[in-house]
Amino acid sequence: MSKNLSKELGLIAAASIVTGCVIGSGVFVKPGKVLLATGSSSLALLAWVIGAVMAMTGGLTIAEISTRIPKTGGIYVYIEEIYGKTLGFLCGWVLTLVYGPALMSALALYFGSLFVSFFHLSSRAQIPVAILSTLFLSGLSIYKTSYASVLQSVSTVAKLIPIFVIAVAGIALGHEPVLGVATGGAAGAGMGAAVLATLWAYDGWIQVGTMAGEMKNPSRDLPRAIILGLLVVAVAYLMVNISIFRVLPASEVATLNDKAAVAVSEKLFGPFGATLIHLGILISIFGCLNGNTMTTTRVPFAMGERGDLPFSSWIGTAHPSFGTPANAIILQTTVALLMILSGNPDLITDIGISAVYVFYIFAFIGITKLRKDKVGETLTSYRVPLYPIIPIIAALGGAFIIYSTIVNQPYYALAALVLTLAGLPVHYSVEKRRNAQAER
Repeated sequence: MSKNLSKELGLIAAASIVTGCVIGSGVFVKPGKVLLATGSSSLALLAWVIGAVMAMTGGLTIAEISTRIPKTGGIYVYIEEIYGKTLGFLCGWVLTLVYGPALMSALALYFGSLFVSFFHLSSRAQIPVAILSTLFLSGLSIYKTSYASVLQSVSTVAKLIPIFVIAVAGIALGHEPVLGVATGGAAGAGMGAAVLATLWAYDGWIQVGTMAGEMKNPSRDLPRAIILGLLVVAVAYLMVNISIFRVLPASEVATLNDKAAVAVSEKLFGPFGATLIHLGILISIFGCLNGNTMTTTRVPFAMGERGDLPFSSWIGTAHPSFGTPANAIILQTTVALLMILSGNPDLITDIGISAVYVFYIFAFIGITKLRKDKVGETLTSYRVPLYPIIPIIAALGGAFIIYSTIVNQPYYALAALVLTLAGLPVHYSVEKRRNAQAER
């Protein structure tokens, strides 16, 4: 347990982190990409349903693991506790230098894109806006966790407004057919790529586990926060996608891609209403960036506490005045800023999701070992429903994503593999130094 971190988070804050980390840019920027991949509105909606099922089964499984191992670091700690240091390190390596910064940088780039569009700025301002927003939120997380969590709660409520308005108004006022409509062109990368895109939109539910060490009662509140947050998200996403298809022809959704939600708002409410919805979407993405800045940076901190990284004594030290993982935030923010310079959020997100899902699968399977060894048996009263069916579905869904990525996007899969295995020499070097120090 992280003794130097302040414990300020309750159920409401944790549920806000789940919802806030999940609902960000994905529901607004991915419908077009999902539709392009499948070539059909029916298949696109099916992809969103599959993504919801995968997220829910994964969330139900991780909820039990998180109550059995309620420590700061989330899935990195779970993997290390279940499988040992080598696999745990690789998981933490990916989360610290690939997945976590990928989330931050992609969200910042999506925010920058919509920000320059909202204020009619030059497209060249996208990257500077992304950098400034990342620096601001990282600074807030360094200064005080409670301030960042208040921003998270406020932005979570604010982001539900445009989702609710678009969903209800579009379904009620739209006239386009929802099912069985083709884009007019050939299907793209297929269902696997479509589901991968939805998983970016659903991703983030696992992040609250990284902050277990800062929660007042993680054994009670973690599973409740994960399950409640995912239910809200799944319903909201399906309603938004149905609304988009009710208002715009499928071919237009495919053409507009990440601007489809804004176009729906303008068609429904006119220029002024669209401006308000556009602003709400900006707040949504900003809040999601804040949530992921708060959570993903706890992984390098946990690795530093355990001495698993070079310069661990610096990375794993909490700020003496603020009680926050300031140095870990600085490390991950630096990597995210470098990724922002690529200017390609879709590439970043696809590689990040591909890299992390291998470890998700290991975690889903690991619940069996935890139960067998009775790890944390006295800490939790929560059990995965329909065990072992739910964890098996979660693991099979993850395997499907890995397989689809290898088949449809082999270069992304190769990049994810190379970035993951690059951590092995670092791990062996750290262990060699640790052993040498122990022998002295």
